[in-house]
Amino acid sequence: MITVHEFISLDGVFENPAWTAQFGFDPRMGETIGAMCAASSRIMLGRTTFEMFAPAWSTRTADDDPGAPFFNDTEKLVVASRTPTVEWAHSTVTGPYDPRKIRQIVDETDGDIYVSGSGTLVRALLADGLIGELHLFIYPIVLGSGARLWSDDTTERTLSLLGSDVYDNGVVHVNYGPPD
Repeated sequence: MITVHEFISLDGVFENPAWTAQFGFDPRMGETIGAMCAASSRIMLGRTTFEMFAPAWSTRTADDDPGAPFFNDTEKLVVASRTPTVEWAHSTVTGPYDPRKIRQIVDETDGDIYVSGSGTLVRALLADGLIGELHLFIYPIVLGSGARLWSDDTTERTLSLLGSDVYDNGVVHVNYGPPD
């Protein structure tokens, strides 16, 4: 199953989530994300997110961040039509987005596949019904501009609410799955 995690504003902006810092990081958010990572045996990223994550995570240790071993030691699949400009251990470029290839990867994976950021990839996965769980961490801020998770050409779709949490920092976590 593909499990997606996104930090978004109330108006759907998800790019460069540096704006989330003003709200702090509730430890329960870490538990939620940690559970997603623990269930995952692979990471899948789009090229742009991969190029942002690689330098940020590849030098971190468990002392710096408890998530570092997951990001550094887990197999990473990069969905990209061109080779990333950076390298990161345990990474493979799968080629351009192809829903049949993604389905095959899901079928061959023991455990979940974790996706974070990667807006273009996530939009395509949503359109093709390939996401098993969509975890949105919605921050109490309206940014007004920036790349949104859903683009204007997104087609209507219904999702099923699987769960929700409210954290002390004002962030609401909603977990959606495919319609029943």
